[in-house]
Amino acid sequence: MKALAARRRHPLGGVVVMLLALLVVGGAYSVLTPSTASAAGASTEDVQKGRELFLANCSNCHGLQAQGTGEGPTLIGVGAASVDFQVGTGRMPLSANLPQAMEKPVQFNDQQIAQMAAYVASLAPGPAIPAEEFQSFSDDPERISKGNELFRTNCAMCHNAVGVGGALTRGKWAPNLQDVSAKHVYEAMLTGPQSMPVFNDANITPEEKQDIASYLHFVGTEPSPGGLSLGSLGPVSEGLFAWAGGILALVGCAVWLGARSS
Repeated sequence: MKALAARRRHPLGGVVVMLLALLVVGGAYSVLTPSTASAAGASTEDVQKGRELFLANCSNCHGLQAQGTGEGPTLIGVGAASVDFQVGTGRMPLSANLPQAMEKPVQFNDQQIAQMAAYVASLAPGPAIPAEEFQSFSDDPERISKGNELFRTNCAMCHNAVGVGGALTRGKWAPNLQDVSAKHVYEAMLTGPQSMPVFNDANITPEEKQDIASYLHFVGTEPSPGGLSLGSLGPVSEGLFAWAGGILALVGCAVWLGARSS
């Protein structure tokens, strides 16, 4: 019995027990915890096809492992939402090295975009594509009104009070948002593309993001109650129109009076 107790008190005994415990815990975690792709609802096949699409269309700028290069940033940790927004709006793949990625016709179908998003999401945790319930507009007047308040507080300084966009510094611009889908509005707020800040769900909740998208859809589809919208640029365009119209009216009067006097 004394010999057995001595063996149990061997200095390496505690190390062996700890290593065995770590192996058991690690094995259980790997078995019970789903992978990133599985948690996002994507299969291993989708991730593999997304990787193939990435290597063929994106790796020149973002690197073979999406680690980033001098031509493009790393995509590790940007999440599926960023890929879905950038590729789903045609901004990526980039067509030219400009101060800002321009929206253009989409080059991939929905399945291919989902596969690329699944591959990037499998690299590291990041913002996910919004749930289907937040990918549509609400027609509730109260929610549209709330979206109006939120948009004017957080977004109007760049995108204009009705979301028609505007110029920024160094050749960049805030795009027109009136014809953007609810999903892409949500993803833009979640990922902060270009010069846009990030509004995570702690800053603006998913419901509030949908309210903002609903407001933008409302102002983009409803007719202007005042008649001509003049680009919805506010008092600048309205004042210019009034000034130009007034000058033309004065010139017309002067010509008419001159013709009468002669």
